[in-house]
Parts: sequence; structure tokens; C-alpha cells
Amino acid sequence: MSGESLKGSSGSGIDADAVQYLAAQVGEAHALGVELAIVIGGGNIWRGEAAEKQGMERATADYAGMLATVINALALQDALEKNGIDTRTQSALQMQAVAEPYIRRRAVRHLEKGRVVIFAAGTGNPYMSTDTASALRALEIEAEVLLMAKFNVDGVYDSDPHINPAAVRFDDLDYTEALERELAVMDSTALTLCRENKLPIVVFDMFKPGNVGCILSGDKIGTTIGGRD
Repeated sequence: MSGESLKGSSGSGIDADAVQYLAAQVGEAHALGVELAIVIGGGNIWRGEAAEKQGMERATADYAGMLATVINALALQDALEKNGIDTRTQSALQMQAVAEPYIRRRAVRHLEKGRVVIFAAGTGNPYMSTDTASALRALEIEAEVLLMAKFNVDGVYDSDPHINPAAVRFDDLDYTEALERELAVMDSTALTLCRENKLPIVVFDMFKPGNVGCILSGDKIGTTIGGRD
């Protein structure tokens, strides 16, 4: 889940209505009995790339971005728990006062108990995006699918649909094709991880109500990225 999705119609920061909406959508999916883990970004609060361009050292900028994801994780956790969903936040950076440390076996146990787990602080390493954290955590917990929840984009297009009104959306896409065409689905490290481990990816619009539940129920939503048999 991108950090931008938490800002809603606001220019930046966290919009309370957007967070409540996202919590409700996660709640609908959780009600299906599916084990759900969420990796959340921090772009609504901090952009490491922009800070680097302004002169900040890259690693420092990336660590600041990790802290932004923790803020978002806590906001989402609060909204989920107010909706009656037992939630745990695990951080790749040590900060026991506000979140559990990331421990794979503990995360899996939380999922088995029906809790939603939010993974914050990316991988805990600079130079690694939250896309890479998403792929890594999904593989570690043996997830069946990686859902890329987008804001105002309903799948993968051959060009930017916000710029090119003639852009064509893919229903299905091969990992290698996505890499070769540089379609900006996710960074190449994350996409390669998914390809090497045959983890399917579904890219969809999080802000169309019911989409998460529909995908988990088997409906064809957005763009599915996988290998060709």
C-alpha cells in the first residue's frame, strides 16, 4: 500500500477519511477469512529521492523515509483496531515503544491467529524501496499473491494513462515483459524477486470500493503479472 493512498485528496500527510476508507476495505477482505499482511510506504510524508536531490546523503534520506512508513503504519493500525480488527505492526527498525521488531515466525503466528500484520520501515536498509520490502516480506511469509494497491490507477498501462488518454491497460502481463518494457509497475529488484520465486502480482485501484474483496474472491480485477506456462 503506497503512502500516497493515505493522503487522500490532501496534498500531503494523512487524511483521516482516506485512512478510514482503507481500513474498511481491509476489513472487508479480512472478513473473508484471508490472512492479510500489509507493507506500507511513506511517500505522503517523505520522499528520500527528493531529499537526496536537495543535498541530503542518500542513506540518511532513506532512513528518514523508513520512519515515515512507521507513522503511516501506526495510523492504519489505529483505524483497523477501531473497526474491531486485531492488528500488529512490525518494524524493520528497532523501536519497541511503538512497534514489535520484525520477526518472521512471530509475524506468521499473528497471521495464523487471524490478526492483520503491518510491516513498517521497509527492509530496514537504505537503497531498498518499499516495493522490494513488499516482495521480500511476501516471500518470507509464503504469501500466495502480492497485491499492489494503487491510488487512482486501475492496473498496468503501456504508458502513463494520466498523460496519454490512448494508453492501453494490460489484463495479464509476463514478469519478463514488464521488466523489458520498463513499465514502472515496481522497481526491478522487487519484480525480479517475484519472477524468480513465481509470486503472482495483482495491480489494482484501491479506491474502487470492494476491489480487494473481489480479488480475493477470485474475480478478475486490474492487471495480473505472472509467468507464462
